[in-house]
Amino acid sequence: MSEHPITHADAVVVGAGPGGSAAARFLADAGRDVVVLEKASFPRDKVCGDALTPRAVRALEQLGLHEEAAGEPDGWVAQSGLRMYGGRTVLDLPWPEVGGWPTHSVTATRSLFDHTLAEHAVKGGAQLWERTEATAPVWLSDRQERVAGVTYRTRDREDGATEEGTVRAPLVILADGNSSRMAVALGLHRDASRPMGVAVRAYYESPRAEMDRMEGFLEMRTPPEEGARYEDGDLLPAYGWIFPLDDGVVNVGWGLLDSSPHFRSINYRKVLEAWVDQFPAEWGITPETRTGGVRSAGLPMAHNRHPMLHRGALLVGDSAGMVNPFNGEGISYAIEAAAFAAEVGDEAIARGSDAPLSRYPELVQGEWGGYYTLGRTFTWLMGHPTVMRVCRDYGMPRRRLMDFVFRTMAHLVSPRSRDATDLILNSLSRAVPAA
Repeated sequence: MSEHPITHADAVVVGAGPGGSAAARFLADAGRDVVVLEKASFPRDKVCGDALTPRAVRALEQLGLHEEAAGEPDGWVAQSGLRMYGGRTVLDLPWPEVGGWPTHSVTATRSLFDHTLAEHAVKGGAQLWERTEATAPVWLSDRQERVAGVTYRTRDREDGATEEGTVRAPLVILADGNSSRMAVALGLHRDASRPMGVAVRAYYESPRAEMDRMEGFLEMRTPPEEGARYEDGDLLPAYGWIFPLDDGVVNVGWGLLDSSPHFRSINYRKVLEAWVDQFPAEWGITPETRTGGVRSAGLPMAHNRHPMLHRGALLVGDSAGMVNPFNGEGISYAIEAAAFAAEVGDEAIARGSDAPLSRYPELVQGEWGGYYTLGRTFTWLMGHPTVMRVCRDYGMPRRRLMDFVFRTMAHLVSPRSRDATDLILNSLSRAVPAA
């Protein structure tokens, strides 16, 4: 087979999701030889809301994907804001005009999105090895103090035969997702004290695909008993969404926090189905219009695997649990962390020293560490049904309060603005420890 004769590179990246592909592109732009190992082959699906907030749109622009960030190519759609539902209140919230942030969001299926970013990395000069799984770390010495590459297993597309090999590199970036086999091999496990969520979604053909808004819902309930009303179910610390995609399809899903006593006991698929059953008929979202099955995946939040620099390896994205605990978004943070990892990694390679790598956690924590600490408190509060009910019944009708909440949850803050929202969020984020 011998697809990959190379045995040395400047950097090896494990995983070609958004964080891994972004890190590879940033490093390739810096002139580094980069190998990306991806156990699947593109295009491949991933459970997600398929939504990119203005923060993620800016991250795409940082990568040089300006057309995609504008929602212009086929399969990419732009929106001007969010419509929120809570109790009897419906609010249209345009994306705010905050210095430095785009004023639109974008949606695209993860199948298309991840493939686009992987191709972008290859166009920049990175090598992408598909159907290639990293199997173990390669150590710099017998003391196993510093990782210096990985072993891998490649599966042939035609006959399924496998071939094993090793690629060594002074820089190793782990972007292999929530379960992160490589992080576990390095001795890193999830911190059970940090929040975890679950996302559940399905695709439907619906006229709501023509919306100029994303939609969010603050009233998700346990499936009612037979013959009971939807409103009779228990209120969950969760939110639902309908996100318009291209070709007349919408992504319909919901997310639940592990602070709920229902986190492991509830049937996620039945919650989705019960919620969809009470949609207005004109939305056209029914079991008959669903395309494909209902799928779910974990959301590792608030740096729930740490430290993000361990034994010389840098953890990026879901492997480090970088999902925003306020809103469940992970893509923008994975790309931002990838930029930091590439910055310190390029400097470490140039100097032939690991010293620059120590700046990686500092850069990430300086950017959003305090905000994530606030988010951990938020997830704990939302686990109480009474708090969720008060937010729905008394918070939603107050527009100025909801504008503040909207900015907070979308993490659209300017560090230099004298706007009241910016001052409050920046002050709170600095006041709490970044951990």
